[in-house]
Amino acid sequence: MSTEQTEQNAAGAVNEQELPSNWGRWGADDELGTLNLITDEVRARGVAEARTGRAVSLARPIRPASLFSGPFAPLDRDASPVQQVMQYTGGAPATADVMLVTNHHVLSTHIDALGHQVRDGRVYPGRPLAESVTPAGVRHGSTGAFASGIVTRGVLLDLAPEDPLPPGHGITAEDLEAAEARQGVRLESGDALVVRCGWAYAVDPARPMPGISLDAVWWMHRRGVSLYAGDLGDAQPPLDPAVPGPLHRVALPLLGMPLIDVAELTELAAVCAESGRYAFLLTVAPPRIHGLTGVPVNPLAIF
Repeated sequence: MSTEQTEQNAAGAVNEQELPSNWGRWGADDELGTLNLITDEVRARGVAEARTGRAVSLARPIRPASLFSGPFAPLDRDASPVQQVMQYTGGAPATADVMLVTNHHVLSTHIDALGHQVRDGRVYPGRPLAESVTPAGVRHGSTGAFASGIVTRGVLLDLAPEDPLPPGHGITAEDLEAAEARQGVRLESGDALVVRCGWAYAVDPARPMPGISLDAVWWMHRRGVSLYAGDLGDAQPPLDPAVPGPLHRVALPLLGMPLIDVAELTELAAVCAESGRYAFLLTVAPPRIHGLTGVPVNPLAIF
């Protein structure tokens, strides 16, 4: 998208026809979205990156809080995304527990299913919300679509190799391509894009968080990104009132691009810099639970 188009979008509401979309590309019943770009050849390309067997987790550690410790506050960044009740089983002594999980929590690495975000009363790829998501669970576009797991080549674009991105910085296609050139890597169709900003999620009006711009989402669409994972996603507060969340309001519902939110990328960045390799085998195996809009995951980068 040109600078002139971006400025026009900022001046008022964005026409849906000006936004990238995959609605209809893989059929009216599609639940995989951009994961369709992960062909057998793409998987094989990813597997070829696993040369030493070294594995790095991209998930934040979670320390459950006792269910009896107080009211659960999912929007409180000091709250745990998991509450736990310990119990003992009958018969042979053994310990067990029950968990209450908040799937979309700012302290939990999780994957957003395609039914998570609604666009004009519809979810990807244009299905009416009423027939897709019900009080009993998600009928179309749930995490159940990821039952076979996600295996592809992952590419880290480290935008903060020395210092974190400046507050409020809007990440553009130019930023992503500059990182490719600096690291000597190129993202190909079907690859998962992993973006490091060098920030921890924290809402602070005096220090607005950087995030992905619409220009970067267009770039992802052109390049054929299958999956996005980042330590940050959309800027807080929004970069553009006309498009308040390019990742969650455009890439997820219009492109059908699953998002891994709140990834922990410090160790990954260190390993990439140490080895001089910014591409790796990425595996994501969400729990096989149907009817969810999202679920915690532990993505693994294997070198």
